[in-house]
Amino acid sequence: MPSITTTTSPLTEFLNQGDIEESPAWEFLEGKAEQKPMPTLFHSRLQRNLVNLINDQADGYEAIQELRCIVPPSSPVPDIAVMAIADIPEEDGPIEGPPEWLIEIRSPGQSTVKLQNKILHCLAHGTKLAWLIDIQQQKVWVWQGGELPMIFAGAEALPTLALIPDLTVETVMALARQR
Repeated sequence: MPSITTTTSPLTEFLNQGDIEESPAWEFLEGKAEQKPMPTLFHSRLQRNLVNLINDQADGYEAIQELRCIVPPSSPVPDIAVMAIADIPEEDGPIEGPPEWLIEIRSPGQSTVKLQNKILHCLAHGTKLAWLIDIQQQKVWVWQGGELPMIFAGAEALPTLALIPDLTVETVMALARQR
């Protein structure tokens, strides 16, 4: 009788660990499990306020903080995942696939290259729009589809998946200080 061997992928092993949803969440990127850095005050405010702004103004989309996505062979947890409401499953749990719009907020000391690699992985698997917000530099890197990133600053209007009027880099940066 032939022997049957079952193997588990590193992603499956990671997802079966009990502590990956601790705060801050754990991600599985580039074959490694790493805990996200603890957010700063301005990072937390920006994240909360940007989610509220998107949810108030983007018809047909929902912005969700710290939502685990399964994008084999990785499991990113974007700071903000924006999805078409019609694509959000009824059952609870992680999202299978990348968000349509991914937003990362760089924390002080956090590797920009690692954040860019996470963004590029999601873009390669279906993300339509990605932002990398750098509060310290007062800039937003934006990727759309397969195009090279563009860097926005000041009063420049940011591209979104839904019509959000007057969403500029200055507006986004002000959200970091808004209570």
